[in-house]
Amino acid sequence: DVQLVESGGGSVQTGGSLRLSCAFSGFTQSSYCMGWFRQGPGKGREGVGAIGRDGTDTYPDSVKGRFTVSRDELEMRSLKPEDTAMYYCAARTSGATFDRLSASRYQYFGPGTQVTVS
Repeated sequence: DVQLVESGGGSVQTGGSLRLSCAFSGFTQSSYCMGWFRQGPGKGREGVGAIGRDGTDTYPDSVKGRFTVSRDELEMRSLKPEDTAMYYCAARTSGATFDRLSASRYQYFGPGTQVTVS
């Protein structure tokens, strides 16, 4: 079975940094597209970064230049209060690039880790 578990969340002051990790099992990571998503109170699940099977990465404008995704980590810098959310790592087999930041296109999600910026 595919399993994903996030770690590294916590509380940080505005302007600070955090690094989230995603432990995985049950699949060969290089064969999957890996994504990171977040969901704040009362909001939908938003993609904040993804890396494809080809190693290329994708970000929304809201985090571009501040967040960096690798196959098992999400590095976040210059954090803002609006970055406060539950963060999830995700995996999918599709190699498509146009929908990497769409949560509905991912097959597997971890349980999430909370990030609070104040």
